Amino acid sequence: EAPTNSSSSQDATAAAAAAAAAAAAGAATEQPAPAPRTNMMPRLQSKFCRKCGGSMAIVQPQGDAQWRHVCNSCGYIDYFNPRMVVGCVVEHEGKILLCKRAIEPCKGLWTIPAGFMEIGESSAAGAERETYEEAYARVQVLSQYAHWDIPVIGQAYILFRAKLASPFTFSAGPESLEVELFDPASIPFDQIAFSSVSITLRHYLQDMASGQWHLHHGVIDKVQGAAPNDPASFQLKHHFFVPVALSQQQQGSSAAACSG
Repeated sequence: EAPTNSSSSQDATAAAAAAAAAAAAGAATEQPAPAPRTNMMPRLQSKFCRKCGGSMAIVQPQGDAQWRHVCNSCGYIDYFNPRMVVGCVVEHEGKILLCKRAIEPCKGLWTIPAGFMEIGESSAAGAERETYEEAYARVQVLSQYAHWDIPVIGQAYILFRAKLASPFTFSAGPESLEVELFDPASIPFDQIAFSSVSITLRHYLQDMASGQWHLHHGVIDKVQGAAPNDPASFQLKHHFFVPVALSQQQQGSSAAACSG
């Protein structure tokens, strides 16, 4: 048997312990990799700083993964985030309430009552407000129906199922030329204003026919610069949906609305 060099063995053990300690210390202080930066520079949305009035520039701040509006004078960062659109798919006696738009974009085309959510209101309250403003219709929101994200235009749509409420009347608001109840078979899909509305109505009619309602979510992938509802310019991606059921109270309210 070969003789053992105890000194060499102790040195090796000490070296291994030191290496292990260094590795542990490195693991404890190691920072996660930064998020990848986007290569898409946004269009300048604001020319002047809301804090000091200085000029704005599009830059990527140190440690930020996104392009930002940054003041050249004071360094203030003005964040531009997606906007929330809320609205209702209103049903009454098996028919769907649609509004013909009186304003651009898509003047003269049909849509469900919807618009931008305001500060200080919930998404459901905003959907009810938009329905009254565009169709002078009082509604009862039954449940959330769909959430669509449209990244290319920086918008997210939260849409609700709703029923007409007392006095069960409607008429054109200042942003509408006409307001009508459509049988499902007569909805003019070739004259629908927006991709989000077209997708929503098609899924709504499928759920309506099957008798099983769902909560839908997905991403509407649009060609940048395309018309709002050019059928060749958008597709629904990452779509998932889960079945939902109305409570007895909601079912009773729904039945009362229809019988009225």
